[in-house]
Amino acid sequence: MREILGRRRRLLSRRNGGKPELLGAALTFATEWQWPVLPGVAPDPQGRARCACPDPECTVPGAHPFDPGLLAATTDARMVRWWWTNRPSAPVILATGGRAPCAVSLPALAASRALALLDRRGMRLGPVLASPTRWALLVKPYSMEQLGELLYAKDFVPGSLRFHGEGGYVALPPSETGQGAVRWERAPLPGSAAPWVPDVEAVVDAVVDALTRTGVSAPEM
Repeated sequence: MREILGRRRRLLSRRNGGKPELLGAALTFATEWQWPVLPGVAPDPQGRARCACPDPECTVPGAHPFDPGLLAATTDARMVRWWWTNRPSAPVILATGGRAPCAVSLPALAASRALALLDRRGMRLGPVLASPTRWALLVKPYSMEQLGELLYAKDFVPGSLRFHGEGGYVALPPSETGQGAVRWERAPLPGSAAPWVPDVEAVVDAVVDALTRTGVSAPEM
């Protein structure tokens, strides 16, 4: 019976243009790492830079939840299987905050240069997500009060930095969005345990310092 169900899912995935690995990735995130996930809106097949959601001005095409909404994110394996069996090409969206990781994101060029400098300094980073336009560094959950105090203490914070905390989200690999594929720039170490992630203070301090020292212009994107 298990073999028949597996064959059916593969056939359904091919018929709908989906990726079998999306279901496997979603199950790993939800059940092994206990990261709450939900399906995102797929890019519009008529134009991948557009989104299939009702907003004609959507700024994150194919990289956000819509139906169901963000509050539906779950770690329940049965729900995850049902979602991606019926929507096999849907991006995998992580609901950030709570017990799940949060993220700090910045434009891809600035991020690549900042990470290179941090590598030379020997700073330990957790998983890093990359899309063609922006990279996101996963960090430990933080509160808005904690983030506010951190930013208030700084003389300068690039306007291009974005913070994905409680009530936020990021797309996880191997999702396909309207802006291209999401991949691991720094992949989690293999194993069943949830990946280690650093504190938000360490990441923000290091990224701001790296951007300042390298003189990278990080435009809003």
